[in-house]
Amino acid sequence: MIALILSVAAWLLGVVAVIFGCLRQWLLHRRRKLHSPSEDRLHVGIFHPYCNAGGGGERVLWCAVRSLQNKYDNIKIVIYTGDIDATPSSILEKAKNVFNIALDVDKITFVFLKQRHWVEARKYPHFTLLGQSLGSIVLGLEAVCKFPPDIFIDTMGYAFTFPVFRFLADCRVGCYVHYPTISTDMLKRVQYRHTAHNNKAYVARNPFLTRIKLVYYRLFSKMYRFASRCSETIMVNSSWTENHILELLDVPFKTFRVYPPCEIEHLRKLEHIEKNDEIVILSVGQFRPEKNHPLQLQILYELRTLLARDEDLWNQIRLIIVGSCRNEEDYERLQNMKDLAKHLSLENSIDFKVNVPYDDLLKMYETTKIGIHTMWNEHFGIGIVECMAAGLIMVAHKSGGPLLDIVETSEGSQNGFLATDAVEYAACILNIILSPDEANQNIIDAARSSVARFSEEEFDKQFLRAISTLFN
Repeated sequence: MIALILSVAAWLLGVVAVIFGCLRQWLLHRRRKLHSPSEDRLHVGIFHPYCNAGGGGERVLWCAVRSLQNKYDNIKIVIYTGDIDATPSSILEKAKNVFNIALDVDKITFVFLKQRHWVEARKYPHFTLLGQSLGSIVLGLEAVCKFPPDIFIDTMGYAFTFPVFRFLADCRVGCYVHYPTISTDMLKRVQYRHTAHNNKAYVARNPFLTRIKLVYYRLFSKMYRFASRCSETIMVNSSWTENHILELLDVPFKTFRVYPPCEIEHLRKLEHIEKNDEIVILSVGQFRPEKNHPLQLQILYELRTLLARDEDLWNQIRLIIVGSCRNEEDYERLQNMKDLAKHLSLENSIDFKVNVPYDDLLKMYETTKIGIHTMWNEHFGIGIVECMAAGLIMVAHKSGGPLLDIVETSEGSQNGFLATDAVEYAACILNIILSPDEANQNIIDAARSSVARFSEEEFDKQFLRAISTLFN
């Protein structure tokens, strides 16, 4: 029986090897056929299935494309996207309107992928990380079969596509990691049975399910380690991400910290328009579960409690939540937020703004005094940096990128505030509202000075340095 099993396993491995070899030869032949020798250029494939979204990840994408175009004359950019309902011109127009980034459109080609549904979380109610990662292999196979590039760069975190492009298509591989697919923090939350968006309450309450999930996470982290190490250069966006990647992958010699590009030069020049009858609190971020928008409503609820004896001051306060929606799930979250606002009787004090054009966002910055950001372990926080550059006093979560890289709370160099729960956030906001103008201005000036290291120019320099090994 054992001999039979071994022979069947050997036969199956032989079949897989033959299929792998045939597919590899076909892809290499296809690349030679698609890449005309007369062009004498490299094709750089950038994997970003949601390139038409509008968040910080997309700013990194378009700034990276612009950096490559400015540096290398002999390249053609190929962007793999699943936004099949958009056109190349509309995607590039949105990049211009939302991020103020103009590109050489003649040197950009879009490859539209029809299998993006394989990487959507809703498809995997259980074992979501594994399902999405295996789904990204399907999406990666579609991408490489449609157009095998010379250089492959992932800018969304789909590490399981790296072996596909490296071993099947013989590509040079690089990646920009916004946050690891799995982290030691996630493992600890499961181990200590803490409820979170990635650890449902019924799992946290059950010791057996917790043990099963821990085994699953540990096995998955080994798979993630293997896939990620197929990348020849690994760029990370913050100290928090860098610490986790180094712990997971242990490849310090090819790990580079490259802070995301933030358009700060223009924002630092914005002048505020004072509104004596209104105190605006601004939140900027995608409507995704990890951004923890419900906490923002709880903060406003706590702030109303603190101002119970000063109704006139409370009536001046307005929370504006600006965010982008990528799909139906995001729009459903937005509607849930609106329903929660009504439940807390806050609907008259909150405005929800969806997919706001860049020019409109600038006008909001000019009339806003305070900014809030509520994501736990935000990997970096482009929105936080841009709000600080625009002259807002930020209150961010005391974790991740805001804690390690962006916000300083020490006396004499304070450039913002950090908090952990709704009560602390509300106390910080009230402190800002009641503080003298001179004290607040000192914080604003310190914030605007501190964000210079997050400029687009600094990103260009560090990105090109990290990516240069792929062009050797």
